[in-house]
Amino acid sequence: MDSAHLVDLARDAQAPDPLSALSATAELARGLEQRQATLVCRARHDGVTWAQIAQALGVTKQAVHRRYGGDRLLGAHS
Repeated sequence: MDSAHLVDLARDAQAPDPLSALSATAELARGLEQRQATLVCRARHDGVTWAQIAQALGVTKQAVHRRYGGDRLLGAHS
């Protein structure tokens, strides 16, 4: 999902119709999760430590490794 689409979804999340806004926020959340996984993969490829990634995300090292570590990281950036 490209950044322009994410921006459009963020705008659509402000829609007055709650169902339209909910749909947009759900798609936005999925897009942001995908983007975050891609960035974690890039960071690891560039030699960034799990601790540094965890600090950037505001979570523990264990939490970020549990979410993105191992085989999950390899398939996350598609």
